[in-house]
Amino acid sequence: MKIGTTKNSYFICFLLLLQNVTAKNIIGQGGNNLEEEVKRSEFPDGFLFGTSTSAYQIEGAYIEDGRSLSNWDVYCRINGRIPNGGSGDIADDHYHRYLEDIDRMASLGVNAYRFSISWSRILPRGRFGAVNPAGIRFYNNIIVNLLLKGITPFVTIHHDDYPQEFEDRYGAWLSPLMQEEFVHFAETCFKSFGDRVKYWSTMNEPNLFAEMAYLKGVFPPSHCSPPFGKCSSGNSDVEPLLAVHNSILAHAKAVKLYRRQFQAKQGGMIGMVASAYMYKPMTDDEADTKASTRALAFHVAWLLDPLVYGDYPIEMREYHGKKLPKFSSEEKRLIKNSTDFIGLNHYTTWFVKDCLHSNCTCTDTDVLCTHGENRAIGGFLLITGQKDGASIGDPMGMPGVYVVPQGMEEIVDYVNKRYNNTPIFVTENGYASNENQGGGYDLDQDMKRIKYHKAYLASLARSIRNGADVRGYFIWSLMDNFEWRFGYTIKFGLYYVDPLTLDRSPKLSAQWYKNFLTNSSLNDIQAKSSI
Repeated sequence: MKIGTTKNSYFICFLLLLQNVTAKNIIGQGGNNLEEEVKRSEFPDGFLFGTSTSAYQIEGAYIEDGRSLSNWDVYCRINGRIPNGGSGDIADDHYHRYLEDIDRMASLGVNAYRFSISWSRILPRGRFGAVNPAGIRFYNNIIVNLLLKGITPFVTIHHDDYPQEFEDRYGAWLSPLMQEEFVHFAETCFKSFGDRVKYWSTMNEPNLFAEMAYLKGVFPPSHCSPPFGKCSSGNSDVEPLLAVHNSILAHAKAVKLYRRQFQAKQGGMIGMVASAYMYKPMTDDEADTKASTRALAFHVAWLLDPLVYGDYPIEMREYHGKKLPKFSSEEKRLIKNSTDFIGLNHYTTWFVKDCLHSNCTCTDTDVLCTHGENRAIGGFLLITGQKDGASIGDPMGMPGVYVVPQGMEEIVDYVNKRYNNTPIFVTENGYASNENQGGGYDLDQDMKRIKYHKAYLASLARSIRNGADVRGYFIWSLMDNFEWRFGYTIKFGLYYVDPLTLDRSPKLSAQWYKNFLTNSSLNDIQAKSSI
């Protein structure tokens, strides 16, 4: 069922919907605890409920006011990289519409907003040039107006985009020089915004970025090697490890600087955000059970163990051997306990099959197939969403991603136990739909988005009742935006963005989130309510 973008059409369809189905039928179909209700009152006082975005995905204005070209600006111009030739040149035009977007957040009732800072907008040439005052002014305006609306800024310093000059000069994250670039960037942010920002994330999921950019080659700089892909350069067995190694050291150096020079006076927290999928054994065999544990070590603990314990997981050292970079004694002291909180971006759960004791062969019909299942870089694992012809959960619009609410509780429990109840923020969680452009958004898909968030929030509430110190939950995303290699073909937003006018229209999920935040229900919605 497609609806247009006008509010009249929206509410007509909404009223028809209420006449024909009950809220329970809308939101409660399916298994895996999808019928469980959840209320805001189940979460602790002071809990942050917000929405999440990133600079390149929403801002646009890619060559305005002194901003330099980023790695993504260059990558998107390579023919065939992004569907329909998409790019972040204009994106959602948040650069010019940030005030109205902040008003929308305030009307939803969120008390926090997670956004990132464009490296190219603040430091167009990094250490080789000056700070761009227009960039500082833009983010100051965002922070000031958020605070005026009672919304807490939760700032990610680096979210995938950086000046292309770093890539051209020394290969960006493959070089230790990138560590010093990042510390310079972070210091600029602390000095410029830290008096008002109380939550800092140094980086967004460098573990996933390394996989996409240096193993599969589907993010810039598009490095990979067979069997993972056919890129013009790269080494999929080594470069992802090196990129994450430099990211961890860059993070730790920035944290050291913040703690020594800024934290006591500014009173903030600083941490890192990890991509954190959950993994379930394909069978009850001991080998598959161990494989699911190994998957968590190779994908989640790879990034988080060094930040808490000062070194990589034992499993990685065992199977990677000399290919896994080593931290010096001094570096181990630097990185150990270098995070005040752990940010988790969690969307889905997958099955895992062991490939240590048997040769695995994935099929090209499985979108998660990498043909590298028998390699150490992948942990000798076959990861899939399929078992005996059935999916692990309802498929979303993004290939290979499924609705498995129980995975939220399980990944939070894993992180809570492994890292001694370190504070956790769920910094991203969202439902991917694949909606047609041009005539509005797909209401049926948005009903699934509501059901998804209800079920995942209920799962998160259980983890809190079980003792996890979870302090926030951010929906990805405030609005439909540029979804990296998928361009504009995948939608996560609570707001639909018209591709021609860029006007924002609330989806039913926006109304649901507003009602959740006020402890209301769908049955309380009035026909003339507005967002």
